[in-house]
Amino acid sequence: MQALVERLVRWDARGVAAIFSLDDRRWIARGLRRICASGDGPAYPLLAILLWLLDPPAGRFFLLAGGIAFAVELTAYRLIKQAVRRSRPFEVVAGIACRRRPSDRFSFPSGHTAAAFVAATLLAEAYPPLLPAAGLWAAAVGVSRVHLGVHFPSDVLAGMLLGILSAACGIRAVG
Repeated sequence: MQALVERLVRWDARGVAAIFSLDDRRWIARGLRRICASGDGPAYPLLAILLWLLDPPAGRFFLLAGGIAFAVELTAYRLIKQAVRRSRPFEVVAGIACRRRPSDRFSFPSGHTAAAFVAATLLAEAYPPLLPAAGLWAAAVGVSRVHLGVHFPSDVLAGMLLGILSAACGIRAVG
């Protein structure tokens, strides 16, 4: 088991270094910063309002299922962060700097990624043809968090899983 953990730690350090180095390509770095901003908290209520105006049944679904899903995600996210208490990459990996001040102290799991996957899963449930685009956007939010030096790849993978499972809770509850 110890060997597996050590392998994961090495994989995470290599992954964060590779994605962090994308800053050498300015257009990629700018794009990743914009994508990260698109996954900030205020985007989700705005999306719900937009859906409500354009397609009231989808907006209602997004508000109800999203309210439940985001409540599940935020609760689980906070409990897991406090239980795991993992340091952020910029604190423990040489050559990694913090490019955006994180909203909290710990790294695991990625809350931005979890929230993005909640939204992407709900959008795909309401509009199945949007699944590829919504999934790519949510994954890009996760990559952007690694690029900013605030998450390891495994934080992002855990956030993805948390977001999808939280959305499933919301979808199931709304029926």
